[in-house]
Amino acid sequence: MRAEEYKISSEKFVFRSTSGDLHDNKLETKPVTYFRDALHRFAKNKASIVASVIIAFLVLFAIIGPFLTPYTVAYEDASYAYVLPKNKLFREMGIHFWDGGQNKEVNKATYEQFRAIQQETGREVIMTEPVVTETVYMGKTSELYSFRLDTYNAVGVKYVLLTTAEYQALQAYQDEKQVQVILPITDPDLRPQAKQDVNNANIWYKTKLGNGMKTTTVYDADGNFIPIYQANDGKDLYTSTMYWEGDEKLYNYAEPMAGDIWNIRVDYREYYVYQHYLADDGIKEPIFIFGTNNAGKDVFTGLASGARFSFILAIIVSVVNLFVGAIYGSIEGYYGGKIDIMMERFVELLSSIPFMIVITLLKYHFDASHVLILFISFFLTGWTGMAGRTRMQFYRFKNQEYVLVARTLGAKDSRIMFKHIFPNAIGTLITGSVLVIPGVIFSETSLSYLGIINLNTGNLTSVGTLLATGQTYLFTYPHMILFPSIFISLLMLCFNLFGNGLRDAFNPSLRGTED
Repeated sequence: MRAEEYKISSEKFVFRSTSGDLHDNKLETKPVTYFRDALHRFAKNKASIVASVIIAFLVLFAIIGPFLTPYTVAYEDASYAYVLPKNKLFREMGIHFWDGGQNKEVNKATYEQFRAIQQETGREVIMTEPVVTETVYMGKTSELYSFRLDTYNAVGVKYVLLTTAEYQALQAYQDEKQVQVILPITDPDLRPQAKQDVNNANIWYKTKLGNGMKTTTVYDADGNFIPIYQANDGKDLYTSTMYWEGDEKLYNYAEPMAGDIWNIRVDYREYYVYQHYLADDGIKEPIFIFGTNNAGKDVFTGLASGARFSFILAIIVSVVNLFVGAIYGSIEGYYGGKIDIMMERFVELLSSIPFMIVITLLKYHFDASHVLILFISFFLTGWTGMAGRTRMQFYRFKNQEYVLVARTLGAKDSRIMFKHIFPNAIGTLITGSVLVIPGVIFSETSLSYLGIINLNTGNLTSVGTLLATGQTYLFTYPHMILFPSIFISLLMLCFNLFGNGLRDAFNPSLRGTED
């Protein structure tokens, strides 16, 4: 139409510029790369940020945790089995939490044994004043003592068998350190006759058999314990200057056994320090921040080492699956046709084999370590998922205009595949690879928990093994299963939130949906 029909004056139609070239205005903002844009979107997801911080903490715990403790996975001391978590600061401040203490309710005979340990060793065993209540059972009245027990000091005294040379070396140590390690031996004729207490080194006082053939304490006229230390006969080869009673030697400190062996009563805490002094392994005192299990193994060391193994295995599996699956899926998706059909039938055949069948067959037919069996099993059944995801992305992008232009300009297939198509699929692949990690860890934990895979050998353990061990003591010593449970729960929850954040960041069109 003509301008006159709209009543527009021709003077208004003028050139913007009569000289020079016209140019687009310069961009005022900096260009944003694909990954920077994804990072910006990820940062807006607060739940994913918190989850990533927690995951970073768990990874840091797995990396440096084993270096923060002098104990090893192979370490164990049955005398300190079942001791509770202990924080030295809380213990010194008298805070009855995380102090190695346990609330106990016992009968009078058991209470007196703990009181006797406290009196002989001079260390606090009964941490709080006992509350005594009376109870009636089958017409008989008995007393129950409720108090807080120091599970470390309650170990008390132990019998140990030493050669003459070891016995003399221990005496030299206690003279050098001026600490009483060896305690007087008790008289064999006066030791308790109850079967369960015959070898109890903590009973250093006079007893008798009570009702039900149980050890009962005998007191003097003032209600004190009556010692049953064996009188000195000069045959115990004790030459140390550290005497239990003070200035002169009144008692025997060793009992001769067959051959060149001596039976000795030792203050086990001091003997523990002596053993590690000889080993020079950095252990100064018995203290376990997460407690110990039924074998006397440090739960903190086991959890940190098990977490480290789980992360390493999962990351290796994820990287290998990404590498193999990406190459395989790229070829499938790019070429399509008969090549895709043949390759996809092989993937379907392999993926149809249940994971449990694969790991069971490998376990029973190959003489290899369970670690290698785990890796092979995860690899054989894991890369197919990555291949399928890559194939789908290649089908999505291979007919885009920029790919057709590259092909028209003579680009090689390998360049088109990995220079043009693959970078556009990397977001989805990264998200999938990250989510493989918690899946592998959970599967490995489940297998070791069920006992299908045994990773509790030498300096190796797993979170699943700790969970299986602690399950039996869930109600008596819950700390054994508490910390591994917290670790695996946080890991799975946070990886789920973290994965959702990655998916939304790399694939904003999929926000709010499932892959």
